[in-house]
Order: sequence, then C-alpha cells, then structure tokens
Amino acid sequence: MGFRILMVSFLMFFNLCYASENINVNLNENETKLKNDNTIQTRIDEIGANLLNANKIQKRVVFAYDEKAKKRSLNIYDELTKRQVIIYGDLYKSIDDDNELAGMLAREISLIVKSYNGMWGGRIDAIQVGLSSKKFEVVADKRAVDYMVNAGYNPLGLITFINKTCPQKRSDKIARHNLTSKRLAIIYEYITYKYPSYLESDEYENNKYYQNFLLTSLSNRVKLKEKMRTKSTKAIKYE
Repeated sequence: MGFRILMVSFLMFFNLCYASENINVNLNENETKLKNDNTIQTRIDEIGANLLNANKIQKRVVFAYDEKAKKRSLNIYDELTKRQVIIYGDLYKSIDDDNELAGMLAREISLIVKSYNGMWGGRIDAIQVGLSSKKFEVVADKRAVDYMVNAGYNPLGLITFINKTCPQKRSDKIARHNLTSKRLAIIYEYITYKYPSYLESDEYENNKYYQNFLLTSLSNRVKLKEKMRTKSTKAIKYE
C-alpha cells in the first residue's frame, strides 16, 4: 500500500514538473516571438520614417507588421482608406537588406499618398489606385525610386525585391498590371536616365538577385541600349 502511494505521488510530481516545463517553454517561445516582432516593427518604422521625412511627405502614414496576414486584393482598399502600410510576413521573409525594405515601403507610400487626393477624403482616388491600372503602376514605381534616392537608399533594392517576389504571368494584354519583366525594365530605364551613378557603383555587383535580374532582362536592356545610342524619345515596347 505504501509503495502504491509513493508511486502515485511520484507520478503526480513528475506530471507537474513536465507541465511546468512545457509552460515555461511556451512562455519563452512567445517572449522570443514578441521580441522578434518588436524588432521587425522598429526596423520598419525607422525606415518608413526616413522615407517620409526625407521626402517631406505631409500626409500621415503608419506602418504595421503582420506575420500571419497574406496580401489579397480585398485588403488593399482597407490599407488605402486607413492610410497604413501593411508589411506581410511572407513578403518580409524575402527582404535581405534595408534597400529592399525601403523599396517595398516606398512603393506602398507612393500609393497611399495618392489616396489623400480627390473627392470624399480621397476615397475615389483610393479606389482608382486599388484597381491599379498600368499607368498608376508605372507612376508609383518611379515615385518610389525617387523616394528611395532622396532618403539615401539604393534604388536597385526595389529591382531585387520585385524580382524575388513578383511572379511572371503569361500575358498582360487584358490585365491591370504590366508583366513583371516590363515593370522591371521600366524601373531600370528610369534609374539609367535619372540616377546612373547607382548602376556604376559596386554595391550590387555581386548580389545574386541583381545578377539574376540582369540575366533575365538581357533582351530588354539591349532595347534600352539601342534607344540610348540613337537618342530616341519613343517609349520602348518591353517584353
């Protein structure tokens, strides 16, 4: 009888210790995750503030990191009407340096700034931006490049970020967006004419993602080179 009581007591003590250990492990994991999320949010806030201040943007824009949320077309209207940039976890995982993060934030800021204009507190323009025609897309990309340069970031980071995160569709004839290859070519052309020094620097010379962009954009860059050689002012029909 005494041995039985002893065994029961031992098992109860063991179970309590095991449960306590599990609770401590879960608490430590939650604490570590919270610290990581706070560190990411702080990084995002700092780079976002740099972009807003350097470009003297007199519109309020806030930034929110959400590890679990995924970007869907239905989300963008909420982002634009609330004037907040949401950084989704699946996209943040693809960011390697501050230039890429600045590129992502600058692109979203350029859309949100547009949503402040127009009727009903910018709601009409927000819908237009949400529908995102090719024209709006090109303007937003170019404005993002300007924002980055003004804040001291390398605009090639926007190219590497888009190259890693935006898939290539089969066609854009009836789509609201340009093919990613066309979008990247237009950004590259804009940098070539307005900020050529970044193409001459060696900051991205050995960046594998930039090298991949150069490899996959060869035909479009040949067209750009010919345009520059002939000093043409016509828009290039990128592929």
